[in-house]
Amino acid sequence: MEHALTRRTLLAVAGAAALLPAGPARAAAGLTPLPPGAPDRRLFSPHEQRFAPYLVTLAPMVGDMDDSGFFAGGWWRSPAAPYNARVQEHVHTLAWFHTKRRAWNPYRGDPALLAALDAALGHYLGLQHEDGSWSEYSADQHSLAATGFALGYLSKTLALLRESNALPARRTQLSAALHRAMTWFLDPGNDVVWQAKLTWANQVTAGLAGSALALNLDRDPTLRRGLADAFARIAAVGQSPAGFFYEESGMDMNYNFEVMLPELADAWRQSGDRNLVSMAAGYTGWLGYNLLREPDGSGWLTNIAPSSRTSALFYDDTRPDPERTALGSVFIPRVPALGAFMSAREDLAAARAAWAADTSPVPVLAKQNTSPRILTHALYAERYAHRQAKERALAEVPYLASERFTERRGDLGQEFLFLRRPGLYLGGYFGARRATTLARTGLTFLWHPVAGTVVHSLNNNNYACWATVFPGQKPDANGPQAVEFLGGEPYAFRFGTSSVATDVTVADGLVRRSVRAGAAATEQIPLVVHPTDEVVFTDGTAAPYGGSVTATADGIDLRRNGVVIALRWGTPRKATFGVTSVSYLRDGKRRLHVLRVPHDGAIDVTITLPT
Repeated sequence: MEHALTRRTLLAVAGAAALLPAGPARAAAGLTPLPPGAPDRRLFSPHEQRFAPYLVTLAPMVGDMDDSGFFAGGWWRSPAAPYNARVQEHVHTLAWFHTKRRAWNPYRGDPALLAALDAALGHYLGLQHEDGSWSEYSADQHSLAATGFALGYLSKTLALLRESNALPARRTQLSAALHRAMTWFLDPGNDVVWQAKLTWANQVTAGLAGSALALNLDRDPTLRRGLADAFARIAAVGQSPAGFFYEESGMDMNYNFEVMLPELADAWRQSGDRNLVSMAAGYTGWLGYNLLREPDGSGWLTNIAPSSRTSALFYDDTRPDPERTALGSVFIPRVPALGAFMSAREDLAAARAAWAADTSPVPVLAKQNTSPRILTHALYAERYAHRQAKERALAEVPYLASERFTERRGDLGQEFLFLRRPGLYLGGYFGARRATTLARTGLTFLWHPVAGTVVHSLNNNNYACWATVFPGQKPDANGPQAVEFLGGEPYAFRFGTSSVATDVTVADGLVRRSVRAGAAATEQIPLVVHPTDEVVFTDGTAAPYGGSVTATADGIDLRRNGVVIALRWGTPRKATFGVTSVSYLRDGKRRLHVLRVPHDGAIDVTITLPT
């Protein structure tokens, strides 16, 4: 479909927009789908390639809207219920395509799209409570998330509508709605938003970013002072002294890196508040202990066992669009260390060139795989590090820069251990409490400078955590484990539950784990295995990549990149080795396998790694 964007057409569209009602509106019947073969990938500027899948998904999205303007059919958020304001966040998607002139965007100025946007905004604004909040999981809920993200998407939508002089009556309504929402959101006495330690830091930050833009559009000195106070407050109560941002009173890799940090960047670009740069720097320091660099440079595995909400297991070294961490790149000039964990500018350019050269059709997105946030990541100029600068930042990652340190960090009854010695880097998560039932405690990873990640304990999974497991698949890792740090060299510590005590000593190239349980149990060790690895039990039985085997042996050897990691448990036992469905990084070749060694309640396992 082509639109002749003549002056007469634009005037006609503007006139039609002025006549649209400010109250409830009916969505148009739908948009004309793109013609076969559209869009042409070569027309997209590199940093706007992320819009292509949304362009081809726009007509189905609008076609699913009901007459009230509700994005029916299960788009974006659950529940797909008319009272869930979060479903309506795609108003920003509609506004962007209606207002932005691009050679590849035939929907700019489309009257049907404008009618759909008007109806969607009418439904969205109609869900706002009198106090300024919005609902999510029930019609009478006063939701932090729905209100925080509404401030972001509605302020961005208002900016687009003003830029194009569209829907003047809706713009008036939007300004008033944003003012009410900010009055509710910025109130320090509002305990839905503000706690002594935030429960959902990403949602609060989204509301602050939206407030910053809304106050740039419509100045209000009182609310501006409230926003400045809120920025200082979130720096005090939104980030753990350990470095992570609070998500259900713990860390969460996905929400911290993919949502919170980008929202923090958005808020900083709109406000310039220095607290936000300090928070980004503190979190970058946390990333340096919790992202595990694969020696071949392909990417990072994550210290995922402590994560409270989601399971982001890895990050590729170069992450093409759409990419949820992208907006965080704007911090790199102020926080150069962050460049280690983002795509290098040259590598991303090569990936984008390959995308443009691809002749296959741009695929339509699944409804639940759409996110209005992806489009907002194009609001500001990208600031990815050049490859040389990234290499400098990589050299400063703590466990790459040093062969020896003991780093302990704690907060809210949780204890994190990061232990570096020649030949190994070991992580642990302990304490009198854990953030949520998804987290898994105990030893969480083991990394080697040549072999990369060897042991990787998952969260929200009783079958792939590093644990002592009782019959019925009940691992000690699925619960809090108190810890006592004994220190010394070799470094020693002890953790456990009422039924299991585990003593660990760590020396150069050696981890010794001594388990004493109240009954017969199984030692469970999740191992990352590459297709080129050689894995052999000490009785000579080969453990196949991608398969399963049982052997009676006193140990197993994993050979990778010319080094051998040896696991021994003292006496021959009937052990099993089996593949899981978990794979890592873009090529999926690294597979998680689990070693299980049954015992009568006592076992000593040593892992020897070359130094």
